[in-house]
Amino acid sequence: MKAVIQRVTKASVTIDGVKVASIQNGLLILLGIIDEDTKEDIKWLSNKIANLRIFGDDNGVMNKSILDSNGDAIVVSQFTLHANTKKGNRPSYIKAAKPDVAIPLYEQFVSQLENDLGKKVQTGEFGADMKVELLNDGPVTIIIDTKQKG
Repeated sequence: MKAVIQRVTKASVTIDGVKVASIQNGLLILLGIIDEDTKEDIKWLSNKIANLRIFGDDNGVMNKSILDSNGDAIVVSQFTLHANTKKGNRPSYIKAAKPDVAIPLYEQFVSQLENDLGKKVQTGEFGADMKVELLNDGPVTIIIDTKQKG
């Protein structure tokens, strides 16, 4: 699994002109899934995101997690995170999991993150043409790949 985590002051997802998700302070998480991803990847990534200290404390130092700052989250599926651009100019998405594999893992990730955060997590819609708006705070953008836990 690969995640792009963005600290935001606001974010939303709109599908066909209808706003389906909206948060203020928190995280916008773009999530890419491959066939090799497992429940262990889900647990590890969710825990890492929930405890990632990228929110400012009273001194403006990034010492607080989304849990500490009581922030909200939106998770958006994004197969393009696994684009291969080594050959030519047209990206290949062959590594991205097909919907029959990706959808259950995506749903399990959302459920695990809700459990780890102790609150509802908003989402986009898997496979939909989504318009994602955000105001990146900082900007703070972190990329995490479960295959590089090292």
